[in-house]
Amino acid sequence: MTTKFTPDHEYIRVEGATGIVGITPYAQEQLGDIVFVELPAVGKVFKKGDEAAVVESVKAASEIYAPVSGTVTEVNDALSNEPGLINSDPEAAGWMFKIALSDASELDGLLDDAGYAELTK
Repeated sequence: MTTKFTPDHEYIRVEGATGIVGITPYAQEQLGDIVFVELPAVGKVFKKGDEAAVVESVKAASEIYAPVSGTVTEVNDALSNEPGLINSDPEAAGWMFKIALSDASELDGLLDDAGYAELTK
């Protein structure tokens, strides 16, 4: 399992040909309490960088971008009733959607742990 990051603070945890997408702990700290999440529809096809979801917090609304190209295979329906899972557990229970990768080489352009740590220090 590999985790990569975007400069916009999304993460993608890759398991085989599927990526699990969410926002990083750093991003949720910056946003504050998440009060609403708009998730993509299963079957939606994205190109890398497309707006894929929206999170709204008490401070602001923020677009979530697809870190890679692919097709949404599953969404985290629990976030509809409990958007605060993104705050309490952003990298596990607070994941947003799963995407079937259409071009795994796009992962090469994303940040690794060290690169993301450098960006957020």
